[in-house]
Amino acid sequence: MPSHSRPRRRLRRALCSAVLLAATLTPAVPASAAPTPTERPSALVDPLIGTRGGGRTFPGPAAPFGMAQPSPDTIAPGGSGSGYSYEHAAITGFSQTHLSGAGCGVNGEVPILPTTGPVTTSEPAEYAAHFSHRDEQASAGYYRVGLDSGVTAELTATARTGWQRYVFPAGRQANVLVNTGKAGMPVDSSEFHVIGDRTVEGLVTDGRFCGSTSDHHTLYFTASFSRPFTSFGTWRGGTLSPGSRDSAGDGRHGSGGWLTFATSSTGDAPDTGANAEERQVVVKVGLSYTGLVGARRNLAAETSGHDFDRTRRALTAEWDRRLGAVRIGGSDLDHRTAFHTALYHALLHPNLIGDVDRRYPGADGKVRTATDWTPYANFSLWDTTRPQNQLLELLTPEVARDIDLSLLAVHREGGWLPRWWLENSETGVMTGDPVTPFLVDGWSKGLLAGHEEETYRALWQYVTQVPPTDSQFSGRSGNPRYAALGYLPYLPDCRGKHGQDDDCQHPASATLEYAAADAALALMAEALGHHADAALLTARGRSYRTLWNPSTGFFGPRNPDGSWVAPFDPVSGFEHGDGGRTAFHEGGGWQYLWSVPQDVAGLIGLLGGRDAATARLDSFFAYDRLLADPAGTARTAWVHDAGDYFGRTTYDPDNEPDLLAPYLYLWTGRPDRTATVTRAAETLFTDTPDGVTGNDDLGAMSAWYVLTALGLYPGAPGTGTYLLTTPQFPLAALTVGPYRGRQGGTVVISAPGADLDHRYTVGLRVNGLPWQRTWLSHSALAHGVLLDYRLAAAPGRWGTGPADAPPPYSAAGRS
Repeated sequence: MPSHSRPRRRLRRALCSAVLLAATLTPAVPASAAPTPTERPSALVDPLIGTRGGGRTFPGPAAPFGMAQPSPDTIAPGGSGSGYSYEHAAITGFSQTHLSGAGCGVNGEVPILPTTGPVTTSEPAEYAAHFSHRDEQASAGYYRVGLDSGVTAELTATARTGWQRYVFPAGRQANVLVNTGKAGMPVDSSEFHVIGDRTVEGLVTDGRFCGSTSDHHTLYFTASFSRPFTSFGTWRGGTLSPGSRDSAGDGRHGSGGWLTFATSSTGDAPDTGANAEERQVVVKVGLSYTGLVGARRNLAAETSGHDFDRTRRALTAEWDRRLGAVRIGGSDLDHRTAFHTALYHALLHPNLIGDVDRRYPGADGKVRTATDWTPYANFSLWDTTRPQNQLLELLTPEVARDIDLSLLAVHREGGWLPRWWLENSETGVMTGDPVTPFLVDGWSKGLLAGHEEETYRALWQYVTQVPPTDSQFSGRSGNPRYAALGYLPYLPDCRGKHGQDDDCQHPASATLEYAAADAALALMAEALGHHADAALLTARGRSYRTLWNPSTGFFGPRNPDGSWVAPFDPVSGFEHGDGGRTAFHEGGGWQYLWSVPQDVAGLIGLLGGRDAATARLDSFFAYDRLLADPAGTARTAWVHDAGDYFGRTTYDPDNEPDLLAPYLYLWTGRPDRTATVTRAAETLFTDTPDGVTGNDDLGAMSAWYVLTALGLYPGAPGTGTYLLTTPQFPLAALTVGPYRGRQGGTVVISAPGADLDHRYTVGLRVNGLPWQRTWLSHSALAHGVLLDYRLAAAPGRWGTGPADAPPPYSAAGRS
């Protein structure tokens, strides 16, 4: 047999498997690549994953990118940004809005709770219902729990409405409490109104996310019940007023009310289906950020009647469609569940902010109407600009395009681009410049066609100026110092504009992030013909070198006169003693050592070359320990030994600053080490309640896992580069979302043995042709491609040559 026929036969075999996989994921293929028959994609999602420990996810249902996320809120010592902690034992209500993995308390407006017996208090800690995880279940589009009051509560949703169904126990007074004065963040004002005998309406104005002083928003709601209530009342603060229809609260005295329903009154009646129907109440809650009229229109447009089961089926079908964009085979159920749940979490945010008629709250406080785009909000850009943004660009480019246009709308209406945009206002939290690489990446994929110059002008303003002093925006507050010195100096008396986390408070990490953002914008400037701007930005993209201290071998803070700040501890991140401020944000010198995505080759030169850089990376990842015990080392050396963002000399897989670090081995000729590190990091994502490492940060960490498990990780923003490593699954098919002829197809990844101990890539074929490089361009993936891996239990020569490394930054997008 000719030597070339074996690869061809293998290619034909993989292609055949891929076609079948994309269709049903139950193909008859050789055992080495046979995918395991799988359930509907939604059946592989467990929203309870990440609800214990640092993940801070929420278990309730939501539509992909939906405005509504009805979910339980729990109480106990401690707290969670999502409102729910698996460790907690009591539910205070099922509120209507949540963010997955936020680091601070947020949203959680309009908690509703079914109770039994007389209504005697408006205090959530007193009327809270205890529950057990043994009587709790969650899936994509559905949540159910049995409460100790005897009530069974179920949740589902549409894009802009939250649904709840209760079955009350026989023989007890049945109530529904609506608390408009409590939320996951401080409430400034609230209203509650009883309308007729089936409807309640109101509003909640809250804000101050993570201690910010600039953000606030108002959520309006209308709630329609499936049956009339027989009595009602309201409260203001702790004063209950039976029979009252209206209540208004302020920051000290919250508003709310209750509704009582006639249900089966005898405890001796058999618990039949008919009897349960008599004890059932369904409430559907329409939401809007434009006003009550918007909430009513959203409810009317997205719902008809009170058929809870039909609504649940529709939402599950929508999740099947979205999750079906990535199919995997050949792995066990635990890994498939962890993967699809991560994909689910990555598709929850950002969120719709506009109504069904495209009206939305503008950044200037006015209600506006979108034209040819759908408005979104909740932009945790410091987190999602890294992997989650790029995942959406691949899978849901139409959504990614509307997200980009939503950011531009903020600029048009508010005069500046945001850093962390919550609903319709800027929080100002986090540091650096995440919006520039975010939008440049969208431009590089063609998502901003027709808006190129508008985007560029907004970004040029962002990277060269500062917002007015009376603006809600922080922008790049360090721009004047950065432009003059080439770095942000450490200023002991600096105080942030919003009372916390401003660029001046984390000058070393902000300098690194400014430089990476400038380099990204340089690509856009050059492509659009702004050559002088491009030259300036390219030079500023090398500003990271101004912080390189050869005497310590780390990036470190400098004083305004250019001297090094001393003493400097790269482990702690430089604790200076003035209120615990640090030179780096959420990390130290070790974690930020690798934060030069725009010039990895230059960084390796500063470290002393490929061998020296490999040695530093080995130390960072505790590589010798990884080889002996990957999973154990990941949970002890990386995560549990540190306990916080600071005090680490090793990789921090819980947080974003060093997410790219495992891939830097590709520049040192050691792709085998990237495979070892990523395979160990993947063990931190499991099908258990603590199965999300770190705060999920609106899907950022989950997106890291999804892309890394597929073996495709985005390189520097704007370059259109994907870095390659060994996939976790033997077979996968990723549907690239179609976008106006620019992309659309199927990426098939065949990696027989990936679910065994064969983690090393020793050969790769791209559409049947040998491929030695450790990267691919977006254009190579955009219309579909077959990646056919050959794996082994020991490293080979694939990807080890200097020419195999990812290309220089300025040329990557054109390679």
